[in-house]
Amino acid sequence: MNAFSRLVSAGGLLLVIQGLIAAQDAESPYGNLVPQYLLGLVHAPEVHKELKLTDQQVDDLEALLRTVDARWFPARILPTDQQRAVIRELESQVWAWFDRAATDVQRQRLKQLECYAQGSRVLLRSDIAKRIDVQSAQQQKLALLARATDESNLALTNTQFGDPKIKGLQDRANKATRAEREGMAKIIRPEQWKTLKSLLGDPFDPTRLTRIYAMAPEFVPVENWINSSPMTMRELRGKVVLVHFYAFQCHNCHANFEIYRRWHKDLVAKGVVVVGIQTPETSRERDADAVKTAARERDLTFPIMIDLASENWKAWGNTMWPCVYVVDKHGYIRLWWPGELNWKGATGDKTIEKAVDKLLAED
Repeated sequence: MNAFSRLVSAGGLLLVIQGLIAAQDAESPYGNLVPQYLLGLVHAPEVHKELKLTDQQVDDLEALLRTVDARWFPARILPTDQQRAVIRELESQVWAWFDRAATDVQRQRLKQLECYAQGSRVLLRSDIAKRIDVQSAQQQKLALLARATDESNLALTNTQFGDPKIKGLQDRANKATRAEREGMAKIIRPEQWKTLKSLLGDPFDPTRLTRIYAMAPEFVPVENWINSSPMTMRELRGKVVLVHFYAFQCHNCHANFEIYRRWHKDLVAKGVVVVGIQTPETSRERDADAVKTAARERDLTFPIMIDLASENWKAWGNTMWPCVYVVDKHGYIRLWWPGELNWKGATGDKTIEKAVDKLLAED
């Protein structure tokens, strides 16, 4: 695989993994097609190593990220324009930290890694286009291909598991992605690719990054916990934590209860903590005593927070009952599964259990 193919395929896969969070480029009419991955990059230990950050730099950066992530993660549910505004502001905070606390070499390499993560879409950035002499007509062709890919991926994202249209939409998305990759290889001249390669520095594969999401939000204190004294995410460091939101009158939540019971029984000895957050949907679920009674009747013996004011729901940017979040030993979200774990043949429980096994093996 040549350097261009690595660039295109790596960026393309990250588009699928992280979703299209687009950068705002005031000088480019195509800024909304350029994926914005800086926040994900600076969370990854592989990036810290690539930048040769010192232990003190990593500690200081993580202190910043605790503040950044409190806004970044819940912002994922905002309308696109609002989400972009939040991300732009948070990215500016991260760059300000690098300007203050990092070396010129570290800053330059981070810029190169950001380009690698953006894949072939980097050609739609005004700064890169100027440096490698991408013409307006070339960018217009690139933008048409990029929009077709985004539209097909969005249509696929808006489906639910088991939807009979998924296969056709997957085929359409794959076709659009191939067309974009092949089209860009034809549109950009060899000498432009050569210049871009020199700007990017040593090759870097962003698809190998293991940690690209936010730190888990700290629990907002509540009056009532069941089966446990009040917990905090900070106190749970060193454990893999499965946080799930539910409402006891929610039928879809009932379908997950047996899995939660199994996890609590089988995984605790391995260093896993299952935490339920009961956030009310109905008036009955706003009665703490009713929540306690329902937990006892359903044999839910894991720690449960009664989130009557929905403050934790808001802090996590949660949108549905049920939803499970997988948090690693360092307090970072690594995976989440909205909805029933086994809906229409889905195997969300197995997906999460495989992820847990990997996280338990990490340092």
